[in-house]
Amino acid sequence: MIDLKRPRLSVVRQCTLLQLNRSGVYYRPVPQNEANLALMRLIDAQFLETPYMARGK
Repeated sequence: MIDLKRPRLSVVRQCTLLQLNRSGVYYRPVPQNEANLALMRLIDAQFLETPYMARGK
Protein backbone atom coordinates (compact mmCIF):
# COMPACT_ATOMS: atom_id res chain seq x y z
CA MET A 1 0.00 0.00 0.00
CA ILE A 2 2.97 2.31 0.53
CA ASP A 3 4.40 3.77 -2.68
CA LEU A 4 8.16 4.08 -2.08
CA LYS A 5 9.34 4.74 -5.63
CA ARG A 6 7.15 7.65 -6.70
CA PRO A 7 5.14 8.73 -3.71
CA ARG A 8 2.45 11.33 -4.25
CA LEU A 9 2.62 11.72 -0.50
CA SER A 10 5.76 11.42 1.59
CA VAL A 11 6.41 8.05 3.21
CA VAL A 12 5.91 9.72 6.60
CA ARG A 13 2.47 10.98 5.56
CA GLN A 14 1.46 7.64 4.01
CA CYS A 15 2.42 5.83 7.23
CA THR A 16 0.54 8.36 9.32
CA LEU A 17 -2.61 7.96 7.24
CA LEU A 18 -2.39 4.16 7.38
CA GLN A 19 -1.38 4.18 11.05
CA LEU A 20 1.80 2.19 10.32
CA ASN A 21 5.27 2.50 11.80
CA ARG A 22 7.90 3.59 9.29
CA SER A 23 10.32 0.95 10.57
CA GLY A 24 7.98 -1.71 9.17
CA VAL A 25 8.07 -0.10 5.74
CA TYR A 26 11.86 -0.20 5.48
CA TYR A 27 12.42 -3.60 7.19
CA ARG A 28 14.03 -6.27 5.01
CA PRO A 29 14.15 -9.75 6.58
CA VAL A 30 17.55 -11.41 6.84
CA PRO A 31 17.66 -15.01 5.59
CA GLN A 32 18.50 -17.65 8.21
CA ASN A 33 21.70 -19.63 7.80
CA GLU A 34 21.61 -23.43 7.55
CA ALA A 35 22.97 -24.00 11.07
CA ASN A 36 20.20 -21.87 12.59
CA LEU A 37 17.54 -23.68 10.55
CA ALA A 38 18.89 -27.04 11.73
CA LEU A 39 18.69 -25.91 15.37
CA MET A 40 15.11 -24.70 14.88
CA ARG A 41 14.17 -28.08 13.37
CA LEU A 42 15.65 -29.85 16.42
CA ILE A 43 13.74 -27.58 18.79
CA ASP A 44 10.50 -28.18 16.88
CA ALA A 45 11.02 -31.94 16.96
CA GLN A 46 11.71 -31.88 20.70
CA PHE A 47 8.64 -29.77 21.36
CA LEU A 48 6.42 -32.12 19.34
CA GLU A 49 7.83 -35.07 21.30
CA THR A 50 7.49 -33.48 24.75
CA PRO A 51 5.14 -30.45 24.63
CA TYR A 52 4.51 -30.66 28.38
CA MET A 53 8.12 -29.57 29.01
CA ALA A 54 7.49 -26.19 27.37
CA ARG A 55 5.13 -25.09 30.12
CA GLY A 56 6.82 -22.97 32.74
CA LYS A 57 5.99 -23.05 36.40
